Amino acid sequence: MKRRHFLGAGAVATLALAKPGFLYALDADNVYRKNIGIQLYTLRNQINADVKATLKAVADAGYRQVEPYGFPNAVPMIQAARDNGMEIHSSHFDWDSVVNPDDKGVRPFSEILDAAKDAGLTHLVVPYLADRNRKNLDDYKLLAERCNKGAEEAKKAGIQLAYHNHAFEFKPMDGGKTGYDVMMAEFSDEMKFEVDVFWVEVGGHNPVDLIGKLKGRVSQLHLKDLNASVKTPNFGSVPNEAFEELGDGVIPMEPIIKAAADAGVTHCHVEQDQSPDPLASIRQSIDYLKTL
Repeated sequence: MKRRHFLGAGAVATLALAKPGFLYALDADNVYRKNIGIQLYTLRNQINADVKATLKAVADAGYRQVEPYGFPNAVPMIQAARDNGMEIHSSHFDWDSVVNPDDKGVRPFSEILDAAKDAGLTHLVVPYLADRNRKNLDDYKLLAERCNKGAEEAKKAGIQLAYHNHAFEFKPMDGGKTGYDVMMAEFSDEMKFEVDVFWVEVGGHNPVDLIGKLKGRVSQLHLKDLNASVKTPNFGSVPNEAFEELGDGVIPMEPIIKAAADAGVTHCHVEQDQSPDPLASIRQSIDYLKTL
């Protein structure tokens, strides 16, 4: 942990002494601390090499649930997680089944829902949008229409559908309106958001404010930190060095966790898209969360 975070911890301790009623979002009985998750894309290279050993290392680090990627092709991850006592509620999945259902060779969403039910999942998340699906505001309106249809179908199966953001959804388009504006306006009550706080920040917005604005509509959060060198907003690519372990970047996690509780968020998952040593990174991030 960097020196400034030790200094920050001291400041928090001083504040707690000054205000006996100060409430820590990550007290020992906090629901997110007790059941903190990890988005397994963080460990994709390690999983490809040895899924069993990697999931054991995740459990040993203290994570209590995992969010796989690539569902329905995620059975080895799910089995290895359960073998190590971790829960699986949510997964990112083959999003074309919802976003581009008429494309040749796309698996019907109904089949993915059946597989998700068999796997015991309660959440599925659209993890990304290809360039062709986000060229203008009409593309986002079509996305909302198709996500709403998928969410209604998923609800009948007992599964919550959500959309995971990056930064490009916050890029101003016609009249300054953004794709995320369209989603917020046109997503139905059945369709939720999985808010990635890193990409919200990169997109030039405050994650706490956004979570508050979406109260009751955010099913899950991705917790990741941003290097101070990154200029925002940035609607293009960011360097690998942009991704920091929790506590080593510029995004305060404590207010985000508090906002999550206020907004009714169900699950929080640590994620770090890039790291030279992902296992060390996820250990550092969970240690940081437990010492807030």
